[in-house]
Amino acid sequence: MIQGGTSLDTSVVIRLLVGQPADQYRRAMEFLRGQLSAGRVVHVSDLVLAEAYFALQGFYQLPKPDALQALTLFARHSGVTVTPVALEVLGLPKLATAKPGFVDRLIHGASQTDGHTLVTFEKAANKLAKTLVLPSV
Repeated sequence: MIQGGTSLDTSVVIRLLVGQPADQYRRAMEFLRGQLSAGRVVHVSDLVLAEAYFALQGFYQLPKPDALQALTLFARHSGVTVTPVALEVLGLPKLATAKPGFVDRLIHGASQTDGHTLVTFEKAANKLAKTLVLPSV
């Protein structure tokens, strides 16, 4: 028996997003519906969203805009909870072509939430607050 909230792993999120394999999709959907019907919080972490993003593109061959759209719809309409950072990042216009991209912005958002300065070599991160871009050699 599950007490309190639950967190979904990438394997479950992917089944919910792609519907395959069908038997695992059905079990994942039944679980999610049961948890939500019981009033339990079902959370999906930023790390799981990042893994799902790469799996959708790499394994399932979804173009970046389609992978981001699937994650956005899932985060907003499936009943799961995601971090405020993830909701903000997924809501950015033109995220599929943004530099820095989705995962880099999740990392930056987590750093900001923790009150840290993000240190990176990614030049595109210059436009993000509280970010130090180290010079390349």
